[in-house]
Amino acid sequence: MTEKRGYMVGRIIEGDACVAEGADWLALREPRFAYALTQVGPLPLRRKTDGFAALLDAIVGQQVSTQSAAAIWARLEAAGLTEAAQVATATEDALRACGLSRQKIRYAHALAAARIDYPRLRQLPDAEVITTLTAVPGIGTWTAEIYAMFSLGRADVFAHGDLALQEAARRLFDLSERPKEKPMRALAKDWAPWRSVAARILWAYYRVSTAREGIR
Repeated sequence: MTEKRGYMVGRIIEGDACVAEGADWLALREPRFAYALTQVGPLPLRRKTDGFAALLDAIVGQQVSTQSAAAIWARLEAAGLTEAAQVATATEDALRACGLSRQKIRYAHALAAARIDYPRLRQLPDAEVITTLTAVPGIGTWTAEIYAMFSLGRADVFAHGDLALQEAARRLFDLSERPKEKPMRALAKDWAPWRSVAARILWAYYRVSTAREGIR
């Protein structure tokens, strides 16, 4: 555990060595993870920068293909609309021209107006990070968990409602049906304190076993 300004923050995934350590730990305790790792090869780090742009990027990617999300994000970058101050003053027409729907324009403006203290998020426990982020319209639990995992590097966060993770778990653990969020939480409980690495394994296994893309 890492202590920052009085808070206890769990293990932070800083680099590939951290991911490999978590994968080794999981493989020793769960033979099916050991098998999955033989199928997927080295796991990606997936670390991203934190801050407003990372959350806006997550909002852009909601319910669209990875290709569409990338195209919209490229237009936002070209228009100089990836920072809070810029988005806060951007008109709906300007954001719509980049490809954002009316709903996502509302979410983008709400995020810009939220004035989240992003450096402080780095110092909060996982649950408080999720609570802070989900208070903003347009940021659901999945988006908050993804931010905690990849922008903050939290090692023990898992996106229990993610359909690809659920389907990968069904396939890997030979379950009769795809586990919904509640049984997924029960299943993932045994993977602490490396649930973020377990998610990486399952996403990679999903791509291999279905020959489809996972998350962007």
